[in-house]
Amino acid sequence: MNMEKLCDKFISLGLDKVKKHIFLCCGQTKPKCCSLEKGLESWIYLKERLRELNLSEAGGIARSKVDCLRICMKGPIAVVYPDGVWYHSCTPEVLERIIQEHLIGGTIVCEYQIRPST
Repeated sequence: MNMEKLCDKFISLGLDKVKKHIFLCCGQTKPKCCSLEKGLESWIYLKERLRELNLSEAGGIARSKVDCLRICMKGPIAVVYPDGVWYHSCTPEVLERIIQEHLIGGTIVCEYQIRPST
């Protein structure tokens, strides 16, 4: 594939408009943080809800399903970049709050944020 085709694909996906990227741990080969079903339910919800709100890719939000984010408890786990904010217990209900409050509103959902005590 030449570079021009690669750039065309990048633009056609709207990736040049992405401001935030949410990664969700789900669909693992060996589920540890939650059941495979629970993780995939959250993934389907996230994907469909971002599309429904016209936020996917050209709307400024990218999403990626990842095999494992290495925390392996209280999953599904998510991380939002470039903010570097990590979340636990990402059920569809929690993801809706993350979408509305963090991705759209810019406010971290502290109740589900993973952060070390200081």
